[in-house]
Amino acid sequence: MIEELFDLEEVTNLNSYLHSLDARVKLIVFLAVIVAMVGVPYSPVVYEVAAVFFLFFVFFWISSTIPVKVYIHRLIFALPFGFLISGVQIFFTNKYYTEYHTLVTLPFGITIFAESVQFASILLLKFFICYSYIVLLSSTTTLQDLLEAAGRMKVPAELILSLGMMIRYLFVFGAMYCKVIDSLQTRLFNPFDRSLPYKYRISNMGYMMGSMFIRALEQGERTYVSMQCRGYGRDSFIYIKEKDLLFHEWFFLSVCLCVIVIVPVICWYYPGIW
Repeated sequence: MIEELFDLEEVTNLNSYLHSLDARVKLIVFLAVIVAMVGVPYSPVVYEVAAVFFLFFVFFWISSTIPVKVYIHRLIFALPFGFLISGVQIFFTNKYYTEYHTLVTLPFGITIFAESVQFASILLLKFFICYSYIVLLSSTTTLQDLLEAAGRMKVPAELILSLGMMIRYLFVFGAMYCKVIDSLQTRLFNPFDRSLPYKYRISNMGYMMGSMFIRALEQGERTYVSMQCRGYGRDSFIYIKEKDLLFHEWFFLSVCLCVIVIVPVICWYYPGIW
């Protein structure tokens, strides 16, 4: 999984209208979708809102010319967490319903209610739509562009600097990990080889994680010293050049925000209209 870190932004360099948009526009639009999706009350209306937002997502994804397998591959990693969070809800009651109807009665006094199943499905839909737009944002925008967009949106400079350093040394950590794995493979050590004693494999994996921790600590100290030698201090921040939005970007932003606001309102006051 860590080896795939270096291919994380491969699809962000494709040529499409969505890729060429200013990162601030995409950040605002996709965050607005997430806020709107989370803000819709827990009711069957969520099904209609989710369906409309997913159609917009499909349109955006197709227009971005990114292969569908990229979306499926990234969705597989997070969807189990969504199933876990929502799946647990079917065994409990919640504050969104006043009446409950028994659907299934299991041993040990466990009861599954129809309303709890509905609540779990709504929660899963919210997670699915929100995560899909996060995948779309990360697949069409580089991390550096997101940092610059956050800086232009007046996010505190200290936070921008911290995130920038974290992103930079995340890849450094990944390179260290690959070196350690390569060294283990040259010594014919495979932690999943069942022919080796279990205790031996666990101890060696513990040594490897300890080595990674020490390497990261030493790298951090070397980096800090080198930054101080180059004049780094408490008033040092990442330089972000000012940039104005173009007319078509303002138009795209306005239309998307209007749609994001109108869709939940229509679905709420006119259920079943779609």
